[in-house]
Amino acid sequence: VQLQASGGGLVQAGDSLRLSCAVSGRTLSGYGMGWFRQAPGKEREFVGRIGGSGGSTSYADSVKGRFTISRDNAKNTVYLQMNSLKPEDTAVYYCAVSFFLYGSSSARDYDYWGQGTLVTVSS
Repeated sequence: VQLQASGGGLVQAGDSLRLSCAVSGRTLSGYGMGWFRQAPGKEREFVGRIGGSGGSTSYADSVKGRFTISRDNAKNTVYLQMNSLKPEDTAVYYCAVSFFLYGSSSARDYDYWGQGTLVTVSS
C-alpha cells in the first residue's frame, strides 16, 4: 500500500490550499482515513479523519470550521481542504489509512502513511 500526498506549498495567512492523498495497493472503501501534521520541534498531531463511506468526519478543535476532509473512493483519493490558513498551520501534513472503518484520532490506529507534504503559511 502506498500513499502519495500532494498539494502543499507556501501561502499567506488567510489563503486556502487543498491537499490530496492518492492511495494505491488497497481499495479505500471500507477504511477510515486520517490527516495528521507535524510542525518543527513538535509532535505529530491529529488534524481530522473520515470514515470509509465518507459520511463521518471529525476534526481537531484547532482546525474545526476551517478544514474539510472529503474522499472519492472511485479515485482512491482523500482530500483536505484548508481555508483561512494561519501561520500556526505551518507543518508537514501526512495522510494515513486506518484499519478501523471510521478512522481514529490516534496515530496508533493507522497502519499506512504517506510521505508528507509541507504547508508553510506566512503572516
